[in-house]
Amino acid sequence: MSSRGFSEIVLIVEDVPTVADFYEHVVGLELDHRSGDEWAWFYAGSDDRKQRLGLHRGSLMYEQHSPHPEGERFGHVHFALEVARAELDTAVDRVRSAGVEIYGPEQLEWMDAESYYFYDPDGNLLEFWSPSAA
Repeated sequence: MSSRGFSEIVLIVEDVPTVADFYEHVVGLELDHRSGDEWAWFYAGSDDRKQRLGLHRGSLMYEQHSPHPEGERFGHVHFALEVARAELDTAVDRVRSAGVEIYGPEQLEWMDAESYYFYDPDGNLLEFWSPSAA
């Protein structure tokens, strides 16, 4: 079986509408759809990929099988979003102007990239990264 890459990630959050507004208006992701106060889906990849980020309040399928104790089955995560070099400053400024603290830039020599980090309202660590300018 060959891998086709990342398809989706779902974050368990306390307040889907608040966090969805953050991802749409601060992070700048394109909203796919919302389902009441329990789900919001965003496109998180280029047009030719169907990568999505989901926000959910409540339990997920098979949560009862997690090896972690109830209440600790899902934790805070870190994920990175690639941003075109020409759009990186604008993306960082949008987050900063929303009153969100930005950390960085960090020069990632191992992948010849520059990264900025910040937290969403539920404490998940996000990263905007872009290949270094030539």
